[in-house]
Amino acid sequence: MSLLKKQSKEKEIRLITYVWSGLNKRGDKVSGEINAANVGVAKAELRRHQVSLRRIHKKHIAWFASRNKRITTGHIATFTRQLTVMLSAGIPLVTGLNLLGRGHRNPAMSVLLLRIKADIETGLTLSQALRHHPKFFNDLYCNLIESGEQSGYLETMLNRVATYCEKSESLKRKIKKALVYPAAIVIVAIAVTAVLLIFVVPQFSALFKDFGAELPWLTQLVVDMSGSLRRYWWIYTIVTGIGGWVFVSALQRSARFRAWVETQSLRLPIFGNILAKSCIARFSRTLAITVSAGMPLVDALESAAGATGNYVYRTALMKIRNDVSTGQQLGWSLKTVHIFPNMVVEMISIGEESGQVDEMLVKVADFFEEEVEMLVDSLSSLMEPIIMVILGILVGGLVVAMYMPIFELGSVIK
Repeated sequence: MSLLKKQSKEKEIRLITYVWSGLNKRGDKVSGEINAANVGVAKAELRRHQVSLRRIHKKHIAWFASRNKRITTGHIATFTRQLTVMLSAGIPLVTGLNLLGRGHRNPAMSVLLLRIKADIETGLTLSQALRHHPKFFNDLYCNLIESGEQSGYLETMLNRVATYCEKSESLKRKIKKALVYPAAIVIVAIAVTAVLLIFVVPQFSALFKDFGAELPWLTQLVVDMSGSLRRYWWIYTIVTGIGGWVFVSALQRSARFRAWVETQSLRLPIFGNILAKSCIARFSRTLAITVSAGMPLVDALESAAGATGNYVYRTALMKIRNDVSTGQQLGWSLKTVHIFPNMVVEMISIGEESGQVDEMLVKVADFFEEEVEMLVDSLSSLMEPIIMVILGILVGGLVVAMYMPIFELGSVIK
């Protein structure tokens, strides 16, 4: 155990980027960057390349550029596609990883790829090297790569995995687009209302005091809201911050609360339909690639259940998995859970009868991904008039409330 812990600690050593300058063996000035555990290792590596150092120092990274060091699923998808292209061009695996690692713009991704390359040079297979980094390569990814290695078709499997990752990223972007747009509308509406209540309404309320008359109920409501917001803004800020923190913490730590949120999200108007179709698309795409890779259907269904990202579909697919393990057909089991459209059930049933389940699943995934894209585009078009209506009601309501006493005063004077 101590040896394993020591090895894991060595894996966690964080490489540092150093900027250097010096002379090469011909006496020409050269400079560049190098990733190393410390400055001594960096100097030794440069000496090995016959570089006479003049200056070396740790690279300074601006605070606003720190987010670029994060490794995202988009980086993994791009890496998979690039490695596929290199292998298809006849470039050896270690050479390809070295080229990708040293040429990557993201320092964290560069370090990750060079570590994978180093592990392969010690005798590990690609799938074994990837399993050392479960944060970036999940079990499904590693199992598919291992399947390609064992069958002797690593290049083909990498191509399938790259396509799978790219489709997943595309679907994820569509879902984010559908959710971010209305969230932005709400934030803008709240910001505009807050600005009006804090800075504009007080100017009118000072004028109304000079009238000495009773204000209309709508005007009085707006004036009271403005006064409350100006006096107790810090309380509202703290309560909002604590409420957001509690919600996020509960979502991360409580499986029951997360299941409730995921269940309720499917019942939302418009958004629920988008989320449901995206779950079906992810299920179909994942099951297609796992089945085509030769994975047993029971294990493939478990992977597909985890890929849906929703409690309702995850629970239903685990039930289907149990039914299939007892000998039931997949199409029949899908029909019993009552959450998959008839088209999906019928196409998968036809695929079972013809022995082309994976091809049918790919068609289902393509269809529902297109459906999600159409719904998101329709939602974007629908949101434009909704934005105008919401902002018009908020701003217009506040303006009317502020001018009502002036209109009443004018009628009294006449």
